[in-house]
Amino acid sequence: MKEFVISEAQTETAILVAIITPQQNERKTNEYLDELEFLAETAGAKTVKRFTQRLDGASSVTYIGKGKLQEIKEYIQREAEEEREVGMVIFDDELSAKQMRNIEKELQIKILDRTSLILDIFAMRAQTAHAKTQVELAQNRYMLPRLQRLWTHLERQGGGSGSGKGGSVGLRGPGETQLEMDRRIILNRMALLKQQLAEIDKQKTTQRKNRGRLIRVALVGYTNVGKSTIMNLLAKSEVFAENKLFATLDTTVRKVIIENLPFLLSDTVGFIRKLPTELVESFKSTLDEVREADLLLHVVDISHPDFEEQIQVVERTLGDLGCNDKPSMIIFNKIDAYTYVEKEEDDLTPRTKENITLPELMNTWMAKMNGDCLFISAREKTNLEELKTTIYNKVRELHVQKYPYNDFLYQTYDTEEQ
Repeated sequence: MKEFVISEAQTETAILVAIITPQQNERKTNEYLDELEFLAETAGAKTVKRFTQRLDGASSVTYIGKGKLQEIKEYIQREAEEEREVGMVIFDDELSAKQMRNIEKELQIKILDRTSLILDIFAMRAQTAHAKTQVELAQNRYMLPRLQRLWTHLERQGGGSGSGKGGSVGLRGPGETQLEMDRRIILNRMALLKQQLAEIDKQKTTQRKNRGRLIRVALVGYTNVGKSTIMNLLAKSEVFAENKLFATLDTTVRKVIIENLPFLLSDTVGFIRKLPTELVESFKSTLDEVREADLLLHVVDISHPDFEEQIQVVERTLGDLGCNDKPSMIIFNKIDAYTYVEKEEDDLTPRTKENITLPELMNTWMAKMNGDCLFISAREKTNLEELKTTIYNKVRELHVQKYPYNDFLYQTYDTEEQ
């Protein structure tokens, strides 16, 4: 079921396409395309060209206008004449089956959308049976409404004495017959995958119950903000960390001891803008660690130019999970990579986030969060001791509240799982 998988062994070239709308200005569209290019790179594709178009909204037929589609087609043809084959065209929004079919017919090249690209990366990243099952379920959810375009090459056969408006009932061509057969196969497969996930979830629920009286802390945040690096520093473990999107798919849980205080720390899958609904549904069980956590550590990449929107994306997702009322704090990571443009003394234009110094930004957020945030560099281990002390104090306070008659100082739990 992985018709859109990009092999890690090969590097294909890609064109990126997005639209500029009244709701999404040019700056925002370019930021989304930057992220889409990073997604493509993570999947093993090299971006060679970007196309954007100003529209009131996406065309229901071809997503972009016919003129822009023709422009892309001519670019692909010119590249082919110069023996520079373009491997695929990736659209920044999810395409309907109709849009994808029409675009493929016109461009005669592989077409992906943001959703299929993210699913591809998840398929490449999945290591455990749990993650692989979730990814396959998400792929099937995505493919089900798009089955028809896979069978457009089969002509439907007519004729016979059927009844009904505009066609014959009971006389269907091979394409439609095969379509129904594939639909039934996918629905049956999805039912089996859901059953398998239910069994895995039951096992994980039992594991969580057997962890003893330990406070649970979950690292949450946008993808590629450094959660796994922080996990490795605090747990002294070797959780996979890489400067690519969705390096972590499976929730990893480690027992951490700061001074004499043990607690459980989990590293969860990163969130992203325009996260496919198929993945949200399929990965809900993975986020149980977030739902059951006593404390959330929201990790933010302060060096990212759009980190404030990333915070909003994570907060919305946490709200969807019913976790807004949990004790939490923000950890601003990557302060070593923070940059700004210094303003001239006579420059009277309003300040933007591009020309605010790090100390000014820190003071702003400290005031906004009532001091409930920290600024660190996990890579350089800057302010690591302050982070440990803060977590220690918060966990100790939560432990006393949750287990008032339990002396955590003498617990000797040995819980470690992945």
